[in-house]
Amino acid sequence: MRLQGKTAIVTGAGRGIGKSTALTFAKEGANVVVADLNEEDINQVVQEIEADGGKAVSQSVNVTDREAVKSLIDYSKEIYGSVDIVVNNAGITADAQLLKMEEDQWDRVIDVNLKGVFNISQAAAAVMKEQNGGVILNASSVVGTYGNFGQTNYAATKWGVNGMTKTWAKELGRFNVRVNAVAPGFVLTPMTEKMPDKVLDMMKDKSVLKDLGKPEDIANAYLFLASDEARFITGEVLSVDGGVVI
Repeated sequence: MRLQGKTAIVTGAGRGIGKSTALTFAKEGANVVVADLNEEDINQVVQEIEADGGKAVSQSVNVTDREAVKSLIDYSKEIYGSVDIVVNNAGITADAQLLKMEEDQWDRVIDVNLKGVFNISQAAAAVMKEQNGGVILNASSVVGTYGNFGQTNYAATKWGVNGMTKTWAKELGRFNVRVNAVAPGFVLTPMTEKMPDKVLDMMKDKSVLKDLGKPEDIANAYLFLASDEARFITGEVLSVDGGVVI
């Protein structure tokens, strides 16, 4: 197993890509800390992991709350003995065109998608430095490189995530901590499944593969970057987008 005995914290793990990542990591031997705001969702994920023979615990956490984040990191280290992998998957959208975007829409997305990633990573990096090793993986997006109509706030956060990823890779490499990001394209999640068929068809057409990604496609990218197979990869933003940005 590629993550045997390692402790992995996955935020936003109640549904979609985060859930798929938690399940995938557990199948590969990781002790998974399933973190999200919705207790019902994360408890369900833990049950699925345990039913499949894996190890997991759930933790309800608001990534914008620094004290809650510190408690999450401390708890993970206490229960499993280490913090080896962090996947900063938690994120939200609040879309609007520039001239219509409310201040609250801007603030909420910045707070979760940017500050939340900073909070988790800073707390985890302190532990990883002591351990002399670890992996931080950030959820970016192709929107963070190419922009997207009506997503000023979201694009800004993902561009910021890319910058933090490269900066932290430079700062933490001397402590044997690798930092990378995954930039998904259009992925079929519970959120996108609710979109009209014509919108989904348009998204498919933008991919050279004429298809939408699945959560497990992104989870498998995280798995590779978390594993020792990627031991010489850091500071990268890996696009997993079906060729949307070619």
